[in-house]
Amino acid sequence: MKKTAVLLLIVVAALCSQVYAAVSWMPDDIETYMQIGYATSPVISPDGKTIYFTTGFTDDKQIFRITEGNRYPYQLTFRKEGVYDYYLSPNGKWMIFRCDSGGDEQFQLWLMDPVTGRCKPLTTNPKVRYGSPVWSNNSDKIYYSANINNPRYFDLYEMDINTGKEKLILDKQGYYAATALSPDGKKLLCTQHLSNVDYNLYLLDLTTGEAKLLTKHEGAYIYIGVGFSKDGKQIYLISNKNQNELKKTAVLDIATGKMVFTLDSKSPWEVDEIDLSPDRSVMTLIINENGYARLKLFETATGKELPSPKFEGIAGAPSMSKTTKMAFALNTPVTTMDVYTWDWKTKQLRQLTFSSYAGIDPKTFIAPKLIKYKSFDGLEIPAFVYLPKNWEKNKGNIPFIIEFHGGPESQFRPYFQRNYNYLLNKGFGIMSPNIRGSAGYGKKYLDLDNYKSRMDSVKDGYYAAKYLVDMGYSRPKKIGIRGGSYGGFMVMALLTEYPEMWGAGLESVGIVDFLNFLKTTSSYRQALREPEYGPLSDEEFLKSISPINKIEKVQAPLMVVHGKNDPRVPVTEAYAIIDNLKKRGVAVEALIFPDEGHGVRKKENRLTEYRKMAEFFEKHLMDK
Repeated sequence: MKKTAVLLLIVVAALCSQVYAAVSWMPDDIETYMQIGYATSPVISPDGKTIYFTTGFTDDKQIFRITEGNRYPYQLTFRKEGVYDYYLSPNGKWMIFRCDSGGDEQFQLWLMDPVTGRCKPLTTNPKVRYGSPVWSNNSDKIYYSANINNPRYFDLYEMDINTGKEKLILDKQGYYAATALSPDGKKLLCTQHLSNVDYNLYLLDLTTGEAKLLTKHEGAYIYIGVGFSKDGKQIYLISNKNQNELKKTAVLDIATGKMVFTLDSKSPWEVDEIDLSPDRSVMTLIINENGYARLKLFETATGKELPSPKFEGIAGAPSMSKTTKMAFALNTPVTTMDVYTWDWKTKQLRQLTFSSYAGIDPKTFIAPKLIKYKSFDGLEIPAFVYLPKNWEKNKGNIPFIIEFHGGPESQFRPYFQRNYNYLLNKGFGIMSPNIRGSAGYGKKYLDLDNYKSRMDSVKDGYYAAKYLVDMGYSRPKKIGIRGGSYGGFMVMALLTEYPEMWGAGLESVGIVDFLNFLKTTSSYRQALREPEYGPLSDEEFLKSISPINKIEKVQAPLMVVHGKNDPRVPVTEAYAIIDNLKKRGVAVEALIFPDEGHGVRKKENRLTEYRKMAEFFEKHLMDK
């Protein structure tokens, strides 16, 4: 009897093992993929013992804390609308965070105790947008921008956080932002935004109120201030005002105005970010290498390179303590974003957060291949191509989605993409090009789509699809396109300029009427955007590049996503598309969120958006 029972158990176990091996544990719904977690935006305390970070696994993005000796994350904020960004005081005793309402981007300032999470509002004017604050050296005041007096202009203010008393310190009728405070607390480094690719740096004397221009220049160049030297006589910054017009680290002498490029200046790559140690002895560089991002450390005084962590992926958000320990975020195409620490003295790299993969095996994720294709004029366009497993069996007939980034002065980076991995698992191929006008490849490339050259970037998008056809991956009508913001314009422009190529399109918060956009967008944004898209005075040109004026050419089914509170691209642009296509009998699906702005941030809405997106492309591309 016992032998029979044992034999039965062995047989049952063997059968179960076979069933278990045969079961596919790949989830068939995109919601599971979208629930994969992340942790990002780390800030390390001055003593290096506490790490703050944000994550959206609870819903909207919230702030968490991990302390030395207790690695279990402690949640600090519970905001219904989530937290946009946050700033730790120099003494580590206070924190400022910003949040808005319903995606309206009218950010308000809140003060928080980072130990208890107790917080209170410092500003409560929903008609005003408050900019990123800079702390005073003794952590009792903040300096920030706000468009209180005129919606078009951002002036600079000082506030005592104990009394809440606010004082205007700079009024120059422009877009100014507080950047860094001098070691003696008497001078404030300020950034003037002339356009999205043209900045100036000013030095504001907090005693006299005098503002000195530090970066007088002709043409559009970037000057991104980072901080003062220890003696307060120099400023560390990033600029592309150099021979190769690449964003590089530089040191500017305040007295002479001379700017010298230092640290990795001969590299062919651009610098994305810089962080300085509190004592200004060490600098961290995040270097953009074809979309991937390396982290390097240098002594500021000697330029000597210090030990850096070794990894393959995309690093960002470096934060340095007073010790030899720093924090940063890291992800790869096949691993989600998590927070790491690096000690350059002990050479210890440590993963601090371990985000959930929602039960999905990371081994099933697919990394892209970096390629270059030639556009209409021979210009080589970099792009990332993702191919599904066993793609050779379906070569020539792979349903492809080409995604265009926003900006346009942005760059597609091979970050971990939850929805990409779902689509790849379903058999889609994905292509993400960095068309002319994208960041990361120098000023010349960045400027190639300005004003009258706008439609050249649209041609780059068409040639991306042509590459897929010429390489034998896919065919016309089997290729879909999607994009958000400026990427939404690309979708609509391609649907109207080359209607015969596409099987489906999805545009989110996209510009379709540049004349209406510039007239109705936030007034300060109009001033920033006219140098890129063209001035309102040139109405005929703006009309000529607006897809709404060629909407009758759209043939492919379209999905439109928009937030009703969008302060950048008015929701009327979405309604204009939807109404026109419906009248013409073209298949169109609409997803208008009443509680979102420029993009979808709330978790529940994101799940809805991506589920609808997946269903839409599966319906219109899979069966063709």
